[in-house]
Amino acid sequence: MDLSLIQKEILITLITLYHQHSRAIKGEEIAEVLKRNPGTVRNQMQSLKALGLVDGVPGPKGGYNPSTRAYAELNIGEYEREYMVPISRGGVEVESVNVAEVDFTTLCHPDICHALIKLIGSVKIFDIGDEITVGPTPVNKMLIKGEVFGKDEVQSSLLISIGEMISLPKKSVRYYMSSPLISLPSTATLKDAASIFARHHIHGAPVMDGDDLLGIVTLSDLAKAIDQGFDPSTPVTRAMTSDVIEVEAENKLYEVIRRFKEKEIGRVIVVEDGKPIGIITQTDIIGVFLL
Repeated sequence: MDLSLIQKEILITLITLYHQHSRAIKGEEIAEVLKRNPGTVRNQMQSLKALGLVDGVPGPKGGYNPSTRAYAELNIGEYEREYMVPISRGGVEVESVNVAEVDFTTLCHPDICHALIKLIGSVKIFDIGDEITVGPTPVNKMLIKGEVFGKDEVQSSLLISIGEMISLPKKSVRYYMSSPLISLPSTATLKDAASIFARHHIHGAPVMDGDDLLGIVTLSDLAKAIDQGFDPSTPVTRAMTSDVIEVEAENKLYEVIRRFKEKEIGRVIVVEDGKPIGIITQTDIIGVFLL
C-alpha cells in the first residue's frame, strides 16, 4: 500500500517508542517527537487503524500498538531481534530514534568521507549542522562522529560528513590490565608509597588489608597530603580514597571506557571472584588505541 510521508513518520515513531517503553503509545507522545499537532496525529492514527497497521488500546493507560502488518509494510519485520544502535546529538542520546543502517558514500575519496545514516524514527528532530555520534555498533563496536549536511525525510535518512571513526576494543579488561597487581599494605606510610611508586614507575596503587580492598592512593593524593602538612610517616590510609571503582575482569574494555567518562576517574581496580587481580588506567587505554 502507498502510505503518505506523515503516515510513515507516525508509524515509524510509534514502533520506536513502543519498543523503548513496552506499552501502548499515546498520540500526544508521537506528536511531541514529531513536533506535530496532536489532532493531526490522532486523525492519521484512525486512517492507520483502518488500514490494519495499528491497534487501539482503550482506557486511561491506552494508546496505540503497531500491528504485525506495520512491520511488514515498513520492511522492519526483524526489529525485535535487532540490536539497538543509538544516535546522539551534541553528546545527548536521542531516545526516540535508532540507526538501522550506515552506508559510506565516499569511501574511496582521498579527501572527504560521507555517510548515509538510515534511521528508525523521524529525521525532523535533526538540523543541518548538528554534531552527531552513531554507535557503538553491535559487531565491531564502531563509533562514528560527524556533522549533518543533509537529510531525506522520505527515506528517513541523514547525510553526514564524518570527522572521526573509532572501533572500540572488544576484548575483556583482563587482556589490557596491569598485572600482577602492585598494592600497598594498610600499614604503609606516605614515604613507603612514594618509594614504591618510584621503584615501579606507577602513579597509583590499591591499599589492601590482607585480601580486603580498603582504598586507593595516587601521586596526587600524596602531594596533597604533604601540602596539608602530613608527616612522611603518616599512614597511607589517611591519604587514600575509600570509594574505589571496581570492574569485573570479564567486562569489555569499551564498557570500562564509559565508566572512566561517567565517574571522571583515572584508574579502576579489576576484580575476579571479588578479589583484586589488576589495575587499568587511562594511560593503559590510550596505549590500546596507539598500538
